[in-house]
Amino acid sequence: MEHAPAWLINSFIYLSAAVIAVPLSKAVGLGSIIGYLAAGIAIGPWGLGLVTNVEDILHFAEFGVVLMLFLVGLELEPKRLWSLRRPIFGWGSAQVLGCALLLTAAAMVFGVSWRVALVAGLGLALSSTAIALQVMGERNLLPTSSGQASFSILLFQDVAAIPILALLPLLGVISADKEALAPVNHTWEALKIIAVIAGIILGGRLLLRPLFRWIARSNTPEIFTAASLLLVVGIAGLMQLVGLSMALGAFLAGVLLAESEYRRELETDIEPFKGLLLGLFFIAVGMSIDFGVLLQSPGLMALVVVGFLAVKGVVIYAVARAMRLPFQERPVFTLLLAQGGEFAFVVFQAAAGANVFPAQTASLLIGAVAVSMLVSPLMLVAIDRLLLPRYARLGKTTLEEISEPQEAPIVIAGFGRYGQIIARMMLAQGIPCTVLDHDVEMIEAARSFGYRVFYGDATRLDLLRTAGAAQAKILVVAVDDVDQSLEIVDLAKEHFPHLEIVARARDVTHWNKLRDRGVMRVERETFESSLRSARSVLELLGHGAHVARQSAMRFRQHNLELFEKLHPHYKDRAKLIAVVKQGRQQLEEQMAQEREVRAQQRPQGWEN
Repeated sequence: MEHAPAWLINSFIYLSAAVIAVPLSKAVGLGSIIGYLAAGIAIGPWGLGLVTNVEDILHFAEFGVVLMLFLVGLELEPKRLWSLRRPIFGWGSAQVLGCALLLTAAAMVFGVSWRVALVAGLGLALSSTAIALQVMGERNLLPTSSGQASFSILLFQDVAAIPILALLPLLGVISADKEALAPVNHTWEALKIIAVIAGIILGGRLLLRPLFRWIARSNTPEIFTAASLLLVVGIAGLMQLVGLSMALGAFLAGVLLAESEYRRELETDIEPFKGLLLGLFFIAVGMSIDFGVLLQSPGLMALVVVGFLAVKGVVIYAVARAMRLPFQERPVFTLLLAQGGEFAFVVFQAAAGANVFPAQTASLLIGAVAVSMLVSPLMLVAIDRLLLPRYARLGKTTLEEISEPQEAPIVIAGFGRYGQIIARMMLAQGIPCTVLDHDVEMIEAARSFGYRVFYGDATRLDLLRTAGAAQAKILVVAVDDVDQSLEIVDLAKEHFPHLEIVARARDVTHWNKLRDRGVMRVERETFESSLRSARSVLELLGHGAHVARQSAMRFRQHNLELFEKLHPHYKDRAKLIAVVKQGRQQLEEQMAQEREVRAQQRPQGWEN
């Protein structure tokens, strides 16, 4: 690749790093973001040194954040956005101002000048929209109360970045000890901003839909994709031209197109570009970590990172409590907003350019933000494994395990959707059952409807004895978990050999393992319902109800016979495939013969 152009070599490096690092990161449970950041560190100036133009890459990769906010806007209709105005400006301002004030005060306590402390506090108060929305999307948290609250605060931060950047030249002038500020005429800038926003709103309402309708008529999908990207690039460029946030402009355009009939097509076209560019953004963040500053002052860097994460964590957790978010959702909500954000890079670089503080201070703060973005996903993994399981148990009703010996001819393990049907049918026949389940919410719901369900884990021998397994005639194993199901069967076979076992099989593998244990009465949980659906499909295609029923019953009989033939060979893949193919061919031939017989017996002019 000696004579290959630089862009081709860099593209190869980025893609190779992502393809290697991200799957490895996900395989060990760290998530895709850590993989991208690790890839950036590996190929960056402080790793293998394969890429050096970090700032250019970072500016280009920020377009991934722009595309992400455009897609978020597409999911929010204007009415819904208007309904979020209070959390956006209320809780958003509380988070930004609260964090900025405390961070500024903390810096000044350590002897930092008020100008540096103020800019550092304002920049560090911002959070990473890219990481937060990516994590919430992966966890499907956006529809939750904490997801909506996070989104509202992040949106306010994008708006707040504008006055923060506007403040920097004024602070730079003050820090230069100039006695009088030259009068600055902001009228023209304000008019440009108003004109651009009004143009986006009016254009979105009046021009974009007819434009996309006209493009769609050309029946050229690639041009529609190009038009989608052109829309986002154009709006981002206009917003940057007047000094506003590109991401904010793209979000506004998305909201205006949220009610468009082309919303889904726009999402489909832009989604792949968003994913790739976001990945590139995280790689660029990893490359931008200045390990030189970190190694030069490791103690100071650690103090800044831990300090601002702790201060922001306290404020954000207090905001979460004030918003009355469910306490199980507060740790993730706090962590996602506590980390530094991509707009902080812009703020600190602009502050250095405006002579608010020296470049060394900007490098330290940018490094602290990048390190916080690196450690936050790791902390999220720790929260998932250590904290959230404890939070999940808090506030839940605890039930006493079954303690009084029961006597009933039937013991049912599991009162989910499968076990409920069996229990209800037995009770309708006047046959008593002892039902065990270890899901507290399920038991409380069942008891509210008058069902007698006991709390207990059927994999425990002592609880099975208390439930009356020694005197019962039948054990119904209806639990959802395959391993628990097999464990209960093994326990019953060893200690209660007189019990007849009726079991639910989750899939074919589960069915075979139950048959290995000598359980003969096994039902696959979706088999019968699937057959009924197949009958409905045949009837809708014009087959008579009797013919559809006969076909389904014939298939049922053949399938059960085939399973009996397959069971001895289910561990031999080659033999299994051969038997399945032979069985399928026999069934198709048998069905074809039956159709031919029906056609010969049908009177002329008779329709199904």
